[in-house]
Amino acid sequence: MRCFANGGAGSLYLSITDKIPRHVVGTNAYANITKIEEDLYNKLHFRVDVGVVQHPNGRVVVFKTPTRPRGMVYHVDGVRWMRSGSQLVPISDDRLRAVFAEGQPDWLQEEAKSHLSGQEVVDLLDTQSFFELLGIPYPSNQTQVLERLENEQAIKMTAKAFFITRFRALLFVKNMKDFRDVSEKAIRIISYAGTRKTDVVKRDITEVKGYAVGFSSVIQNIMLQIPASLETFKNGIRREDTWIPEICIRELLANAIIHQDFQVSGFRVTVEIYKGRIEIANPGIPVINTDRFIDSYQSRNEALASFMRRIGICEERGSGIDKVIKTVEEERLPPPEFRTSENQSVAIIFEQESFNNMNRNDKVRACYQHCVLMYLGHDRMTNKSFRERFHLQSGRSHEISQIISQAIREGKIRFGETGGTSKRFARYVPYWA
Repeated sequence: MRCFANGGAGSLYLSITDKIPRHVVGTNAYANITKIEEDLYNKLHFRVDVGVVQHPNGRVVVFKTPTRPRGMVYHVDGVRWMRSGSQLVPISDDRLRAVFAEGQPDWLQEEAKSHLSGQEVVDLLDTQSFFELLGIPYPSNQTQVLERLENEQAIKMTAKAFFITRFRALLFVKNMKDFRDVSEKAIRIISYAGTRKTDVVKRDITEVKGYAVGFSSVIQNIMLQIPASLETFKNGIRREDTWIPEICIRELLANAIIHQDFQVSGFRVTVEIYKGRIEIANPGIPVINTDRFIDSYQSRNEALASFMRRIGICEERGSGIDKVIKTVEEERLPPPEFRTSENQSVAIIFEQESFNNMNRNDKVRACYQHCVLMYLGHDRMTNKSFRERFHLQSGRSHEISQIISQAIREGKIRFGETGGTSKRFARYVPYWA
């Protein structure tokens, strides 16, 4: 009840099976509805409506929780709970901050600089790139430039002076160092000589341009620091490519920018390039379980995400991570890993590794990700499709079956609704499907 209320209004149905497809089995529990409502109120200190539905297969008890008041978090015996995927966990610090900030001014919409003249606005913002990204012809004079900037809410005018919000400053400033609050959110790129943070730092760059106007240069800087390891020929011309396709870096970086928690201080979007892997981190814990990055979408900063899509930096809503997974499979790379710590979310891409050298966790993660991709494509994972993901011969089907069995035991996938239990012809779906 408590986790439903903190996540929004919800319902709990008692007497329905957990396994899909779900069936009503009936229950005789809670015969005295009035008493259970009173007990719940005394325990939770908010009202839960309880009702009964008479189904042909039996009696169903329905609990309906209200939406919590803005800025308030419910608790039970001193512990605040929330749902994370299918689990019940103590509510995270970043989620608490977000709840307590409800009704407060949006950090992104607050002033980054104020009392500016028109010339100062033009000096601070990369107006040329602003109009190019929006596909708008550059106006012929400064007055028209400022008018268009105001129409696009890049600036606002008060008392015959202009101010720039943090939102637009983050996207379009020429130099983030000109804005104290915004400069703390600049993207940092670190390249190491080895596999650990303690190894020699080959290069350490902090991008000074705003996210939108500097996005292409950030991608270029990252790609230049990744050692070329693949030799290809195109139209008879020899070229060396990096082991990771640019689209993976582009999508993961855009994802990190959009989903960062701007209220977390001391952290910024950071790209760390190690020997054999790349880590892209952003401040804040994700608002959805990392297992659901491929198929679900819930942005912490939807206004920012919407604008990034508008100017072509992001793809359509929620298509970024599945595009990364698809590219990784095509390039036969190990499955990416998504981790969370107290104040950060991290996406990790690994250099090519043979199937034999991957550990069990890597193989199970690859199994789950492949299963989700197949499901999103209105198809189902099979032993054959997963084997082909690694370009393995049919003689290795037994090894693939062992990985699939492990993924089932770990609760990552399950037998499909029409697959039965025969491993030879079985079809699989994600655990949440």
